[in-house]
Amino acid sequence: MIWACIISGLIAYLLGSISFSVIFTKKLAGFDVREKGSKNAGSTNVLRTAGKKPAILTLICDILKGVVAVFIAFLIGKIFNFDIKGTALLVQIAGVCVVIGHTFPIFFGFRGGKGVATALGVLLVTNWQIGLICLVFALVLMAITRIVALGSIAAAILFPVLCFFITNNYLVGDGTTRISYLIFGVIMALIVIFNHRSNIQRMATGTENRLIFKK
Repeated sequence: MIWACIISGLIAYLLGSISFSVIFTKKLAGFDVREKGSKNAGSTNVLRTAGKKPAILTLICDILKGVVAVFIAFLIGKIFNFDIKGTALLVQIAGVCVVIGHTFPIFFGFRGGKGVATALGVLLVTNWQIGLICLVFALVLMAITRIVALGSIAAAILFPVLCFFITNNYLVGDGTTRISYLIFGVIMALIVIFNHRSNIQRMATGTENRLIFKK
């Protein structure tokens, strides 16, 4: 079991460490997104500095990192014939590690993004119902406030709350895994909040960047 956890976590971390924002901006725009705008290696900064095409590609690939990491952990659990709790633990470890990899990518000098898109991928495949609720909640809040960070943080906080009340529609899990998913949700939320600490400071002072919706 320990080796399965280590393998799942390591694979997820390495997947997360593939910084598509840096790859696409260098390839399509000729610069490293971490040297422009907010210096963040995420799709929002890619959109602001490099345009829609690299931003969309970054968003899709960052989401897929979370999806693939969770599926690999799920398959490892099936291959070793783990029970529901054991497989759920592998999925949770993979979910945390892929977001950590995105934030501190070993292949890119440990300077990564804030992990929101990757966390969304993890949520959607772990429990599509919870993932969709968090996504819609975040989008509505972003549309109203035009602050991406606020929607991301609020959705991250909502995630563990939903984990406590919703026990169905998990890739792997049932009523017996409620506490483990609650802990998993809290850890994921703390990572997202930690990664947005500078945004929280700017929101407190009213200087956070806002999205501009063009017709």
